[in-house]
Amino acid sequence: MSETPIAAIRPQQNDPSFADVWDELNYRGLVHVSTDAGELKALLSGPPITFYCGFDPTAPSLHLGNLVQILVMRRLQLAGHKPLGLVGGSTGLIGDPRPTAERTLNTKETVAEWVGYLQGQVARFLSFEGDNAARMVNNLDWTAPLSAIDFLRDIGKYFRVGTMLKKDAVSARLNSDAGISYTEFSYQILQGMDFLELYRSYGCVLQTGGSDQWGNLTSGTDLIHRAEQTSVHAIGTPLITNSDGTKFGKSEGNAIWLDPALTSPYAFYQFWLNTDDADVIARLKIFTFLDRVELERLESAVAEEPFRREAQRTLAFEVTALVHGVPATESAIAAAAALFGQGELEALDIETLAAAVAELPNLDVTPETTVVDALVGTGLVGSLSEARRAISQGGVYLNNVKLEDDSATVGEALLFGGYAVLRRGKKTLAGLVASA
Repeated sequence: MSETPIAAIRPQQNDPSFADVWDELNYRGLVHVSTDAGELKALLSGPPITFYCGFDPTAPSLHLGNLVQILVMRRLQLAGHKPLGLVGGSTGLIGDPRPTAERTLNTKETVAEWVGYLQGQVARFLSFEGDNAARMVNNLDWTAPLSAIDFLRDIGKYFRVGTMLKKDAVSARLNSDAGISYTEFSYQILQGMDFLELYRSYGCVLQTGGSDQWGNLTSGTDLIHRAEQTSVHAIGTPLITNSDGTKFGKSEGNAIWLDPALTSPYAFYQFWLNTDDADVIARLKIFTFLDRVELERLESAVAEEPFRREAQRTLAFEVTALVHGVPATESAIAAAAALFGQGELEALDIETLAAAVAELPNLDVTPETTVVDALVGTGLVGSLSEARRAISQGGVYLNNVKLEDDSATVGEALLFGGYAVLRRGKKTLAGLVASA
């Protein structure tokens, strides 16, 4: 069950209590590894610079790990710096080496389609107006015209195989049974070439990315140092894990996507709402624009009144509203309340109701399915006799209406002709779904 947090979504602004954006990034736990910290602090507190972050279209949507990078970009832009959002039309055809096995290569048509999707997602979080307007770029624009001979002569000559072999992703694969193909081995050269191209074309002097990409990030800094005899910078954000060491952003093996068609706003909201007390303040620092004063207040609330879950409700509201908008967030909150009898299921739109039901234990039904059979089929009770007894004791609800007749069917309760919520007691829920 959830309720609306008192505060509305915060405006996107950096916290003025910090001397500069570098200090704020460190406070928020967003710097795991970097080039020279002193030089970066001076660079980011000085005149505007151009920086970039790259996203490969290896799926039709970005996920929460990518959102970390996007929000780093936004914080740097709010500090006056100029973002380049790179969606890799060429690197997406290759794929960076995974630790365990070779990637499945997608078709050129699929990658091109996904490039468009990802460009739209990244663009939603940046500003394309003003002196530090963002710009979207595609590395296919400069790699497609390049011949293999030119690539080897102009770019490959700067790379040393010994150094490439020491990169974490490469060495892990070399020591595995799968090995590594020349295709994926070459990925770091392509990413390094991106940084060089953006340095030459836009004066880009900083790349950001996940710390698991550090080998690829430094491929770019090293290439520019050799080819241009100058130094540029890189920041690697930490890989975010839960306090128990499990990978963040995974739900039963599935990523939490930014595309509402892949992860509904309801499921997205519930993901954040279920954040553990030990993780919630760290998540608020990374994924919201709350200032230090508010973060410290919420940290105290977690310590003193954890049962109120104010920090979790604030986190869920802020991030869901940031990604999906306030109306979708309010619908998700209304759905959660309605499931537990604190609102009208009939008032929900079909998309929100379907998403909420999908998150419950589910049973396929027909209009003729009896509630007794549905109770057993959903696992809310263990037998038909237990189902009848629960109804006679007044402990069964269909769409929040108490049932009294143990011969009732689900037909008239199906909302939009296909969905109903079955509840035993106050908190045990299941979804009923009728095929069209």
